[in-house]
Amino acid sequence: MRGKKQRWEDNPREQLMPGIERRFFHGERAMVAQVFIKKGATVPRHVHVAEQITFIIDGALRLVLGADGDEIHEVRAGEVLIIPSNEPHAATALEDTYDLDIFSPPREDWIKGQDAYLRGR
Repeated sequence: MRGKKQRWEDNPREQLMPGIERRFFHGERAMVAQVFIKKGATVPRHVHVAEQITFIIDGALRLVLGADGDEIHEVRAGEVLIIPSNEPHAATALEDTYDLDIFSPPREDWIKGQDAYLRGR
């Protein structure tokens, strides 16, 4: 078999920091993640080698890019933000938000559970 079909509902949401949940699937060269962020919750500034495509399905995020936070984007339902590889960024939910993120390559820190910045550690 060449393909692998999976269902989101068969993959339980992982509770991270208060107000942030996710679930994801990955192949060898890409990853897709559903991220659920409650209004007011913040994903701390972080950086990773993966290019990230953030598609807001519902809600809105304020994304702050750059080491000094000099680039700010409010991304709302139906909008996409492409975050380059190795670009520091953080996010705050302006509303309860459902965000679909695509990463290439896959986030090894997520796969191995080494994403302390999302776990409040």
